[in-house]
Amino acid sequence: MSWRSGSRGVVLTAYHPSGGDGDRPGGRRSGQYTMNHDHSKTPDGASFDRSGSQDSLDELSMDDYWKELENIHETRGNNHEERVALVVKEPDEGELEEEWLKEAGLSNLFGESSGDSLESVVFLSTLTRTQRAAVEKRVETVTQTMRKKNKHHQIPDVRDIFRLQDDSKGKVCDGNEPSTMRTSETKNEMQDGTKGPKFSLGTDEQKSPLEDMPSSDTDINLEISFSEQAANFKDSSVGKMCKGGGGDTLLPNFRVPKDKTGTTKIGDLAPQDMKKVYSLALIELTALYDILGTEFKQQKAVKIKTKDCGLFGVPLSVLLEQDQRKVPGTKIPLIFQKLIAQIEEATLETEGLLRIPGVATRIKSLCQELEAKFYEGTFNWENVKQHDAASLLKLFIRELPQPLLTVEYLKAFQDVQKLPTKKQQLQALNLLVLLLPEANRDTLKLLLEFLQRVIDHREKNKMTLKNVAMVMAPNLFTFHGFSSKTIEQSEFVMAAGTANVMRFMIQYQKLLWTIPKFIVNQVRKQNTESQKKEKKDKAMKKLLKKMAYDREKHEKQEKTPNDADVPQGVIRVQAPHLSKVSMAIQLTEELKAGDIVARFLSQKSGNVQTLRKEEVFLYEIGGNIGERCLDDDTYMKDLYQLNPNAEWVIKSKQS
Repeated sequence: MSWRSGSRGVVLTAYHPSGGDGDRPGGRRSGQYTMNHDHSKTPDGASFDRSGSQDSLDELSMDDYWKELENIHETRGNNHEERVALVVKEPDEGELEEEWLKEAGLSNLFGESSGDSLESVVFLSTLTRTQRAAVEKRVETVTQTMRKKNKHHQIPDVRDIFRLQDDSKGKVCDGNEPSTMRTSETKNEMQDGTKGPKFSLGTDEQKSPLEDMPSSDTDINLEISFSEQAANFKDSSVGKMCKGGGGDTLLPNFRVPKDKTGTTKIGDLAPQDMKKVYSLALIELTALYDILGTEFKQQKAVKIKTKDCGLFGVPLSVLLEQDQRKVPGTKIPLIFQKLIAQIEEATLETEGLLRIPGVATRIKSLCQELEAKFYEGTFNWENVKQHDAASLLKLFIRELPQPLLTVEYLKAFQDVQKLPTKKQQLQALNLLVLLLPEANRDTLKLLLEFLQRVIDHREKNKMTLKNVAMVMAPNLFTFHGFSSKTIEQSEFVMAAGTANVMRFMIQYQKLLWTIPKFIVNQVRKQNTESQKKEKKDKAMKKLLKKMAYDREKHEKQEKTPNDADVPQGVIRVQAPHLSKVSMAIQLTEELKAGDIVARFLSQKSGNVQTLRKEEVFLYEIGGNIGERCLDDDTYMKDLYQLNPNAEWVIKSKQS
């Protein structure tokens, strides 16, 4: 059996169904694919530079990719059910930018609601130079489109909006000069790589614990906007050493220098702050792509009828609704969790795991049986072989009505390979993960963690990072619903690029689930400015005064004489669910969040004995943040200086 595609210049010959030696040194798989392609041209006639996304993937290493792709085609060939193609709508002129502004929370900059554009003043005031340029570019496009269509809505000039915002603010937060918008004439002024947008929020940013640390090409700076970094270093040679390929060991050892105010992970912030994170991440990603000259377009799928029950081919949202009736609070489809557990139940040392497919007819039969018996609890998992479970897992991903990486951002994930340096590729992936819906992000996280565990057994299973990436890339990136000619015509080019993106997602998954500090600081600044605006409202002032009076009166009744006043340099930590419900903590230079939690847990009485240290966390609540779960290594004195008005509470993530 073979899959031929002369139009793409790729000929895939038959392979031995039992697999083989993988990428074992010195070994070649029985029935090795041969690929006869034009080395100088892509299928659509464009010249093809192998020094880009393919720099670390030679032809032999692509074997697993093409083999997996043939397995996918075979599986689809055996499935005679009519498949509904997902149609990607081509947006009209200006429609894409209009949708982008809505997604970024800036819909009131145009249309009938444009008279309320002052509501965006606070948000716009927190944007960096490059982020503002990205917004201005989209507003200008929408403005011109509306004028062409003779829409008579009042359309403000975005430069007037920024000017109004700057005039109304004067000086921001710490009294420093605001980060005013630089037009295209002054766009390249900022060349000093050591400087960037600062969000001091009442603290001296120049005394940042990272400021004096030597910078490295493998250090990921999360304090300065990625797009600002790209603008500053666009013409320099910094980061060039990160290009180039080879095996697993040649991927850069990227690291995040320790931040004394703590690392913020996805899931650590309150929902209202995560909405702000989403808007900022979208604008930042767009600005980064703009600076690097890569087109960023969100795709839009036309709504199609999908299955409203079952397991395979069912939207994630429908699956979770079903599952939450069985297991309240479930965030990842139960069938997905079970398939991973089934694979791991045997051993992850099985040679060719994920690469060797199950028998296609048996997979189809198992699918039908799972659909009928999974929720009834009568399915016999003993009949499922390990390779079958792996094939079912990949089938589940492929059969989703919309890609796991979403219709909107699948192309942006693919285009990461086009960015100049590996550091910028990693930064873009970080922002894209922040943009995924929660269900997609949680499911992707579980998948990547599982894939890393498979790779951890590579000495036995012969599945290196490269092998796993090759096998999994077609399942995440060659989505069956797209009928895009671009995707089909450039399949060979896309194969190497998406395999590299897959490697990055597996290798750097812990970093990808980190919320950059510059975005968290922008959220803090938004909250601070919003609070200032609220205090100008007399009615709100009166209400706050009454609330403060009532709270003070209530607290005086409950406080002991020793609790009445908290001295300078001391914070009061509340732990309502523990036996020791309150404690005054003296701040020192070395005191960390984990030390405070340990101090509370050392009070052995009441229900505290049933809690483990990994189950409870110290939270920063209020002030310039909604709510933030602190990592144990957060230095409390530094964080207190950043947010002196916060309250400090110990609780579990479930409470």
